[in-house]
Amino acid sequence: MGEQTPPSTAASSSSSPKELPTHDPSAVTTTTISLRPRKTRKIAAALRHLRAADPHLARVIDAHEPPLFQCLHPPFHALARSILYQQLAFKAATSVYTRFLSLCGGEAGVVPEAVLALNPHQLRQIGVSGRKASYLHDLARKYHSGILSDAAIVAMDDKSLFTMLTMVKGIGAWSVHMFMIFSLHRPDVLPVGDLGVRKGVQMLYSLEDVPRPSQMEQLCERWRPYRSVGSWYMWRLGEARGAPTMATSSTEGIDIFAMGGGTVQQAQLIDPIQMLPSLG
Repeated sequence: MGEQTPPSTAASSSSSPKELPTHDPSAVTTTTISLRPRKTRKIAAALRHLRAADPHLARVIDAHEPPLFQCLHPPFHALARSILYQQLAFKAATSVYTRFLSLCGGEAGVVPEAVLALNPHQLRQIGVSGRKASYLHDLARKYHSGILSDAAIVAMDDKSLFTMLTMVKGIGAWSVHMFMIFSLHRPDVLPVGDLGVRKGVQMLYSLEDVPRPSQMEQLCERWRPYRSVGSWYMWRLGEARGAPTMATSSTEGIDIFAMGGGTVQQAQLIDPIQMLPSLG
């Protein structure tokens, strides 16, 4: 799958996502977003709805602290980081990412122009494969040409955003879902291909088998319009019961969008909790 990478800022592999989705343009800043009263009210509204809609989920909510908001990187940076972390152990990926930041001149330098200026040889010297280099350049070119921009990404509705981002080489459904939840804080995203969420749903409803991605929409319908929050609690549930948080994005294992051309990709283990910089 040449793509994937969702949850702790440098969280340990045993952690899980601690972020609550909220579609808020201010989320693209590079600083931590404090829990202002307005956002606290949004969290409270989401939890009230989920408790009332799903008694099973209510018990999980009562057993855990509510999610927190943080946002460290603007969209382009977050997407580039996601590509760099694909198919690597967290420690190795962090090392590559740190060297990538140095090449770009620091976090503020991770912009399309800077990435386009890096040739494959430079990227290979810091541990970025030729394939990943092509993914980074494709993302940067789409920004440079105006097909994508941080402002447009923040303003797009979920469906349009999914369509546009899966046009980027190396970015598939799972990565888009994680980006929407943890970078953009969209409240109603259900990552149907995330094994951690699917296992959580299996535990929640005492199902005999892990639900298939095609079953997830129906099983989690009652969580609308806060399915991102419900998904966050599924990671918490699995973590509390000792289930591994390492999850395969099964949908991306055969994601025809990830390569932009139908290539069947290798299934990847990734910890949503660990991957995202805005968790912790």
